[in-house]
Amino acid sequence: MSSFGTLFKVTTYGESHCKSVGCIVDGVPPGLELTEDDIQPQLTRRRPGQSKLTTPRNEKDRVFIQSGTEKGKTLGTPIGMLVANEDQRPHDYSETDLYPRPSHADYTYLCKYGIKAASGGGRSSARETIGRVAAGAIAEKFLKKANNVEIVAFVSQVGSVKINRDAQDPKFIELLNTVTREQVDAAGPIRCPDPTVADAMTKAVEDARDSKDSIGGVVTCVIRNVPIGLGEPVFDKLEAQLAHAMLSLPATKGFEIGSGFAGVEIPGSKHNDAFYFDEETNRLRTKTNNSGGIQGGISNGENIYFSVAFKSVATISKEQATATYDGKKGVLAARGRHDPNVTPRAIPIVEAMAALVLADNLLIQKSRDAAHAIVA
Repeated sequence: MSSFGTLFKVTTYGESHCKSVGCIVDGVPPGLELTEDDIQPQLTRRRPGQSKLTTPRNEKDRVFIQSGTEKGKTLGTPIGMLVANEDQRPHDYSETDLYPRPSHADYTYLCKYGIKAASGGGRSSARETIGRVAAGAIAEKFLKKANNVEIVAFVSQVGSVKINRDAQDPKFIELLNTVTREQVDAAGPIRCPDPTVADAMTKAVEDARDSKDSIGGVVTCVIRNVPIGLGEPVFDKLEAQLAHAMLSLPATKGFEIGSGFAGVEIPGSKHNDAFYFDEETNRLRTKTNNSGGIQGGISNGENIYFSVAFKSVATISKEQATATYDGKKGVLAARGRHDPNVTPRAIPIVEAMAALVLADNLLIQKSRDAAHAIVA
């Protein structure tokens, strides 16, 4: 469906070439200071046309708060937000009336609903994520105020070019502990904070673009200052909710947390995160963090970090052999504007979904704490 969350809940609306896209956010605590200025920076980081590595679609993506605030503060009622689609070109997609684009959602949407959006990807388009990013910006502000939570995502791989994501590598651990959004954005349009691979990543995207093709990549995200105790076992473990959030994004094909798939090669004696008592924070901590900040489906207070794989963009200008909806052989070369690689623009989207998961779980845990205080 088009809604996500339990207590902190977002419902997104809109198609890629309709009049507007946006969302309704329910469950935002009353009294939180909030204006468009709190939301716009993340939408600006997500918007198309940022560089030669992204789609040239020219959208300002200015957000307008329609409801739920008064005099710069939230009322506790649903917050409605709208972003206009200003640079629509539905004529670029006339071929999709005849041909389903390979690896796109044209065919499956038509089979499921008996009808599909005539232009662009409709609800499967990445423009749907505007509502997620707007809602995530609110969630982030709440998390920052509640526990000084920091969420930073960055590009860690493009094609075969990648940084070392080994959970036991000191350089990677240091990056997770210290990287900031300012550093990510200052790294250039590829948004990889490791200068030793950023140029090679950029070239990989440029090569794909120049050959009318696309290439995939990986976004890594770290969440710092997470309260202990978030997550709802057994079916709604925190890592399961994060995986749900990330794999609901367009073009995602993989999710791993902590040591991830590489952890299967490490014996338990070396993979286990040993506890020690930290005098500075006055609590138990772990010497290593192969668990990725979550144990038993519950946050343990260490950094939560995970990686999300984004496939090569399905819509490309290179000719592809395909078939019409009625089964006749044909050739399709898409005319629409599209990214040769989605990972740089996916950064704020991944951050937004992480914020939505954390904000929802924080409210759930706070309600449990309050109920416990009544009966204790």
